[in-house]
Amino acid sequence: MADIDGQPNRLGLWVVILTGLMAVVSLAMAITTLPRSGPYCRSTDGAAFVPRDYLWMYAAVVLTLLVMVLVECIHYQVPPDRRLLSRIGVAFTIMGVAILVVDYASQLTFIQPALVLGETEGLSPWTQYNPHGIFIALENVGYVMINVAFIFIGIAMLRMPRRLWRATGWIFAVGGVATLALLVFYSAFYQVRLDYRFEVLAIFVTWLVLIAAPVLLTIALLRTEPVSHQRAKRLEMSRS
Repeated sequence: MADIDGQPNRLGLWVVILTGLMAVVSLAMAITTLPRSGPYCRSTDGAAFVPRDYLWMYAAVVLTLLVMVLVECIHYQVPPDRRLLSRIGVAFTIMGVAILVVDYASQLTFIQPALVLGETEGLSPWTQYNPHGIFIALENVGYVMINVAFIFIGIAMLRMPRRLWRATGWIFAVGGVATLALLVFYSAFYQVRLDYRFEVLAIFVTWLVLIAAPVLLTIALLRTEPVSHQRAKRLEMSRS
């Protein structure tokens, strides 16, 4: 990303590109890993599907960490009078990322080996195959936090001088509002039988946002970077 002096920030550009790519990979892996319990179930023998059912979580962990860096990079770019909003977005992102990383890491380092070794006693509340378990609950909280962050980040971007940045802000804001609306609707409609209906849609909407937004940001950054190089060269010539 380019800072206020027009100097290119290649780290930001790479973060944007990698976030979009990892969102595509994560979404593709999650879609091909169908639920094996609950309302969309196919099977209940969890140990038979290790590590297949857990591979998507590795990509999700990487994507989640990239989101934290992406939001921080965006916060650095917003106008000074909007940085309180973006800073709130960064705070919610950190909370959501922390919850999701712990949630996924517990599945990969605790539940997965336990299933393979047959140490299944007391695992029911923790496993991803329990639609009323801790894993789904933590995912719900984590993705709600991230989508609240999207709303604040999106609103902060709506007054950016460049059109593509403003369009990206709308994607963040609309995605965040849609996810929270789904939470309210599904919670009211299904109540104690919510299972992982909201979790599936929250992941889907969040990752779609993380595909669409980086595409626009990448185009915006590639368009502005040549101008940044020209400014840097003129600055060097004036100093010499």
